[in-house]
Amino acid sequence: MVEFNPQDYEQNPLRKFFRQAKIHIPLPSKGEFYPEGAIDMPETGEVPIFAMTAKDELTMKTPDALLNGQATVDIIKSCVPNIKDPWKMPTLDLDALLIAIRVATYGNMMEITATTPRTNETKKYEVDLQKILSKLVSANYVSSVKTGDMIVYTRPLNYKEFSQTSLKTFEEQRVFTIINDDSLEDDEKLERFNNSFRKLTDLTVTTMNKSVWKIQVGDTEVTNTKHIEEFMSNSDKEFYKFITDHLEEQRKKFQIEPLVVKSTPEEIEAGAPPEWDVPITFDASNFFG
Repeated sequence: MVEFNPQDYEQNPLRKFFRQAKIHIPLPSKGEFYPEGAIDMPETGEVPIFAMTAKDELTMKTPDALLNGQATVDIIKSCVPNIKDPWKMPTLDLDALLIAIRVATYGNMMEITATTPRTNETKKYEVDLQKILSKLVSANYVSSVKTGDMIVYTRPLNYKEFSQTSLKTFEEQRVFTIINDDSLEDDEKLERFNNSFRKLTDLTVTTMNKSVWKIQVGDTEVTNTKHIEEFMSNSDKEFYKFITDHLEEQRKKFQIEPLVVKSTPEEIEAGAPPEWDVPITFDASNFFG
């Protein structure tokens, strides 16, 4: 068996033909919220984006890896090498990086398929990903909010927390399908529903608590996680709603807006609305060119 010699790789005459970065983008997070060692931020403030390899494409077609987030982590490691630990990446950067990777691989335009309301006609539309990307990278996350004498500091979830929350939510929501299960007694159905609702409620509260990392009152700064969780559990609903609204406002800044489609006169005459929205999502069904 031939042993691998690192020098063979270093002296590979084909290295000059290896893929190069296609584009460079600033991150929506501006490099904030990454723990030490999770990112190597260039002095320019822009990270290089490489096109996907054939292996990357196969990774994005693995259902289990897509569900638990591992496929996304592997793709970002491959195509955005400056991000050393994608699990620790703030979710602010997720959509922007996926879009940038797709642009680097296939170009600016992406085709999406949609069904016209009322007429049920299937049509294809092109989306300019560069425009979406520009909006995402120019948005700003406001990490502190003042209420009374208190300043609350928030952060976006990292990708690991986001994936775990999404998976748990998916698992709990599956129980709702039992409503059509005639083999179960009504009492058992009700018990399962109640258990799932409780778990989903606890999950929402836990996610909220993770988003608050510091609370300042005067000269006192509280960063102890247990103290913050205890306070959040014992605060009134107005305070809780205030923080929830703030987090939702920040989330919307980094949300991809739908494509607004205007119907033709013929489509309107056939019953289609004059204007309607087409959601733009990035998953295995439309990620590839």
